[in-house]
Amino acid sequence: MPLQFPHSWRFKYSPDSVIPNTAIDEFETLIGIIVAQGNRWELLEYFKECFAHAVGSTSVWSTSESWASTDLRSSLEEAAKNSPLFLEAFYEACENLRDKYAIPDIERINSICLEHKIAYQIHPPKLVKLSEGEEAIPVAESPSTFTESAKQLITKSLSRSEQLLIENRAREAVQELLWILESITTAFRGEQLPSGTIIKGTYFNLIVKELRNANEGTAIKYILKSLESLHGYHSSPTGGGGRHGLDLKEGKPITLSEGRLFCNLIRSYISFFLTEYEILINNDVSDNF
Repeated sequence: MPLQFPHSWRFKYSPDSVIPNTAIDEFETLIGIIVAQGNRWELLEYFKECFAHAVGSTSVWSTSESWASTDLRSSLEEAAKNSPLFLEAFYEACENLRDKYAIPDIERINSICLEHKIAYQIHPPKLVKLSEGEEAIPVAESPSTFTESAKQLITKSLSRSEQLLIENRAREAVQELLWILESITTAFRGEQLPSGTIIKGTYFNLIVKELRNANEGTAIKYILKSLESLHGYHSSPTGGGGRHGLDLKEGKPITLSEGRLFCNLIRSYISFFLTEYEILINNDVSDNF
């Protein structure tokens, strides 16, 4: 089924509508994984045709498999001048192959868009545009000692939260980030702080309390106190109501703008914990927990 979006987007050629080369590289890699599952030359030609069709052009069969790959890249770059057309072509090309080959899921496509600041997301059957001025603040990279599965879990959760905000599901977006924040703090369990304190807590509230108590009289104590207040608000049925349900008589669901603010606050704390943990495990005690 074709993606639904305003017809005017098909004719929009502007800087904010262009897909960068770094993102094209990632989409090209996904195509490479797909075409490796069948007749590579034929599938390259298939994708060439899909992207040529998207921009109102035609595709001529290449003289070799190698040239098919090169010509496909040209087709991708031409379609990339208009993000909606490019994403529509990639999505539909993949969907038409679903019954025969493994294809990337929507979450993977949208995560590429978020990572490369492409202002669109696919939510079948619609293609939606991110609102201007509502960009999520960046999050620090995961520590090198985190497993690949842990890093992927964090990336996936951050991406999922953004998707939920786009869908106007603010409460769920905040919940998603609180969940990953709580998960990240468990990395401190069993670690020894420069003060000599060994973190023994097994879940968020206890771990944060131990970290706060170990940093009496420092900025970190007040940072964590603020975090506890934020976490407590979302745990209260008459507050954010995101963790233990919303009080149906007195509770008020958070608005989209509130959700965006809360998500950016939580993303800040996620960056804080990731950075502090990286410092801790590298034994740099000059500025950490």
